[in-house]
Amino acid sequence: MKTKIWNLFLIGLFICSYHSYGQLKKVASVEGITEYKMDNGLRVLLFPDNSAQTITVNITYLVGSRHEGYGEKGMAHLLEHMVFKGTPNHPDIPKELSARGARPNGTTWYDRTNYFETFNATEDNLDWALDLEADRMVNSFIAKEDLESEFSVVRNEFESGENNPVGVLMSKVINAAYLWHNYGNSTIGNRSDIERVPIENLQAFYKKYYRPDNAVLMVTGKFDEATTLSLIQEKFGKIEKPSIPLRDYYTEEPAQDGEKTVSLSRIGDLQVVSAMYHTPAGSHEDYAAMAVVENILTDEPSGRLYKNLIETQKASSLWSFSPFTKEPGFLYVNVNVPSTKSMEEVERELKSTMDGFKTNPITQEELDRAKSNLLKQMDQILRNSSFLGTYMSEFIGAGDWRLAFIHRDRVEEMTLEKVNRAATKYLIPTNRTIGRFIPTKQPERVAIEHTQDLEALVANYTGKEDMGMGEAFDVSYNAIAERLEQGQLSNGIEYGIIKKNNRGKTVLLNFSMRNGNEKSLYNTGLIPSYTASMLDKGTQSKTRQQIADELSKLQSSVSFRASNGNIYAYVNSKEEHLMASLALMAEMLKTPSFDPAELEKLKTEHLAMLESNKTEPQFLASKRLSRINNPYAKGHPLYTMTVAEEEAAIKALTIADLKAFHESFYGLGKSIMVAIGDMQPSEVTTFMEKEFANFQSKHPYERLKNPYTASQPLNEDILTPDKQNAMTLGRLNVQISQENEDYAALSIATTILGGGFLNSRIAERLRQKDGVSYGAGAGFQADHNKNDQNSSLILYAIYAPSNYEKVQQGFKEELDRYIKDGITEDELKDAVNGWVQEENVSRAKDGELAGLINNNIFYNRSMEFQKELEEKVKSLTVAKVNKAIKTYIKPYKEWTVVNAGDYKK
Repeated sequence: MKTKIWNLFLIGLFICSYHSYGQLKKVASVEGITEYKMDNGLRVLLFPDNSAQTITVNITYLVGSRHEGYGEKGMAHLLEHMVFKGTPNHPDIPKELSARGARPNGTTWYDRTNYFETFNATEDNLDWALDLEADRMVNSFIAKEDLESEFSVVRNEFESGENNPVGVLMSKVINAAYLWHNYGNSTIGNRSDIERVPIENLQAFYKKYYRPDNAVLMVTGKFDEATTLSLIQEKFGKIEKPSIPLRDYYTEEPAQDGEKTVSLSRIGDLQVVSAMYHTPAGSHEDYAAMAVVENILTDEPSGRLYKNLIETQKASSLWSFSPFTKEPGFLYVNVNVPSTKSMEEVERELKSTMDGFKTNPITQEELDRAKSNLLKQMDQILRNSSFLGTYMSEFIGAGDWRLAFIHRDRVEEMTLEKVNRAATKYLIPTNRTIGRFIPTKQPERVAIEHTQDLEALVANYTGKEDMGMGEAFDVSYNAIAERLEQGQLSNGIEYGIIKKNNRGKTVLLNFSMRNGNEKSLYNTGLIPSYTASMLDKGTQSKTRQQIADELSKLQSSVSFRASNGNIYAYVNSKEEHLMASLALMAEMLKTPSFDPAELEKLKTEHLAMLESNKTEPQFLASKRLSRINNPYAKGHPLYTMTVAEEEAAIKALTIADLKAFHESFYGLGKSIMVAIGDMQPSEVTTFMEKEFANFQSKHPYERLKNPYTASQPLNEDILTPDKQNAMTLGRLNVQISQENEDYAALSIATTILGGGFLNSRIAERLRQKDGVSYGAGAGFQADHNKNDQNSSLILYAIYAPSNYEKVQQGFKEELDRYIKDGITEDELKDAVNGWVQEENVSRAKDGELAGLINNNIFYNRSMEFQKELEEKVKSLTVAKVNKAIKTYIKPYKEWTVVNAGDYKK
């Protein structure tokens, strides 16, 4: 550490200058977000949300891959990694993040880099987070020894992306579409630049762009505004604005004057056809028009491309992508084509559909549906303060945070004239990059203008009425228990309801039905999951499109999943639309239409997914690991299929199978409903009681027994040729449940071994020290059931195949050392504090709290169970944890380990 600090003085790049605290001046306020600006140029956004119970601190630097010069490709992303390596005041950032139970990350994109952490809403945590971000703005080590270990981690991340043909094709198509502009370069960077970058260059890049006048700090969640402003003044006001001004780049991409072609040949099974078109910057009015066009093309199930390619079963799936960029960007469309289908036919249909707006213009019905879909998505984001903090980074990078609201308004005000003009202007053959060159005597071009007068565009924008701050919800165990209304309806549904005031009047409701036993579920295979997947594909009175349209109008979401006889429904709505959403959920559950064409689309998509994964290391390792220790015979509800068996089961599925399963197994059985948010509880319970009064299953519920079995000790390899990334997965079955006295100790032991944020024993060894893995760690999958006690410990690492021996040695040595020496007092203290705060964060999330309440009802527990568990965690000693380590954690040779990669190289 002394060496790092001394290097700072020698280099002279990161010394802060100080003056009196900078003053925060209010600049603008839009829909609950208020902007302030400091004398040193730092822009500050505050968004209070009392209902969040968490705080998210997000800082966005206006530097991304667009700002990289020759030999610097990937430098912005590499620097993102390096900034986690520490400062003199925060020498071990991963350790601090884990100790605070924070949910952090950093991301790099074309126009910006951002760092964020979500944590329990306390003033101490906020003080720490702001101090951390202020310190690493100018005092990050950026040391040579850290670069030597981290560059190989970034290279490993680069290699993991190289495994995916879809991603590689996208990168190459975008690169070919741009002649000069840096949007054509992948943010992950160039391999040689990543490997060879001199530390001096990285330090200079850091000094140039990490400065207060090139950053926007956003704080969202539950906090006191006056206290927060004072803290920001204290932490950031000391940092002086550099005397050398930043100048933006001026490169403009010329108009493309002919269709371009890109071909990619690699090992794999799934075919892919894609197309890319140049489009305007996010701040341009036509970006909103093209967002509507994109939805009209690719929405499921109404999209033109979806109908022409997926419904006709010419292709298995499609997706699109159009980043909100500061300068003219692009629209990218990807279509996955099974090997049994014609890629040439798909390409022809793709081009024909994209070219067809001149002769087949967008209709009012299409426009209304697309606007409804997009506005619903935006509305849900703007109601989520935790996500909003990081979501705003995209608009900050594109010029200003208020563009988020301006873009929404433009979508809302979109007209047929504007959207059809944009579609015919940009979606032309000479403006696209695809798999074929077409010569023409009269080239047609579109020049995309740069945004002018952006400041004038946003200066006087005031937005709409904000959604309110919500209530300050107490997430302590006692407070939740007092707010929780529990009971059982006359039809047998057990329920747990918490009425609380959320921002935007949101409400979340989960409903589960459990039916059947081992005998009745034998040989049902994939039928239960496919039955649930068909529920939103149409009812006896509504088509799939009508359901999608109604949900968009209600600004709500309804989804389903199933496992054997367990059926789960999820509703996300607003107070004013909740009852209509519940009625739609009930209709989908009770009267699905089971359209044969929809089943065929699901089967085609599933088969294509399996086909694309047949050479993927992570999928193959996970599949093999699941099968090795599975003790059940084929046909048993808990049996794990091979890929070939799964393909055969998919092909054998019929509508008759799904109808028969629905008729026999769908009904209340053992049912639980949990609702959290703005609602009238009596209205919800009355509806559920009446709506499901006579909805009963023919097969009563009986829990599937899944008792503990010892792991099979082995270490085997799966060869995946031409894959530049490898995967190692390990599992050790342990006989324990959440009700066991050792559960708390083993949970903390596993956290120290492989959890946390980059500071576990395994991450320290394989990533921080050896620099061989982008992602490595351990996990603990604990059984709720005290009778089965079927739990397992997990190890994982992704890495280059050439580092196979280092990974194996790292796992072996770290496990041996862990079992022999145990943990330290500092490790215990940090892990316990992080665990407690992480649980607080979890209870502050409505979705996670709903899952907790559901489990408590199912296992006949109360919040007292979690409260007692926390006390057990807090009272842990080093001796107790070390005893659990020696009791449950075994040497590497006793684990079931599967490695998948191109080890022949």
